[in-house]
Amino acid sequence: MTAPTYRLSNTVLGAPDPRALGRFYRALLGWELREEEDEWVVLKPPGATGPSIGLAFQLEDGHVPPTWPAGPGDQQMQAHLDIGVADLEAGVAHAESLGATQAGHQPQDDVRVMLDPAGHPFCLFTDA
Repeated sequence: MTAPTYRLSNTVLGAPDPRALGRFYRALLGWELREEEDEWVVLKPPGATGPSIGLAFQLEDGHVPPTWPAGPGDQQMQAHLDIGVADLEAGVAHAESLGATQAGHQPQDDVRVMLDPAGHPFCLFTDA
């Protein structure tokens, strides 16, 4: 039996307001809005045609943001996004201007752990 072919379509983040989180990542990444409904938003890289990997946001009633770093009994982060940027300091400032915050714990000097407006951690790093 031949194994089926799989294609990763989107990374999906749960959010209390998918449209708001979609606007945040659209402004941060410069990606294009491909779908927008009350409960579902999809972004794709600019100029992407056909099947391409994207970022999606779905309504999550009762969303509980993860705690980072998590302690015993805390809501743990299940995944996070690594986002490269040419200038780390400028990238952090821009992300903050869009509504992100820096996490209180920063384990590396060359990476900044950020929290998006819904509380999902993402890491900014210098993309050489």
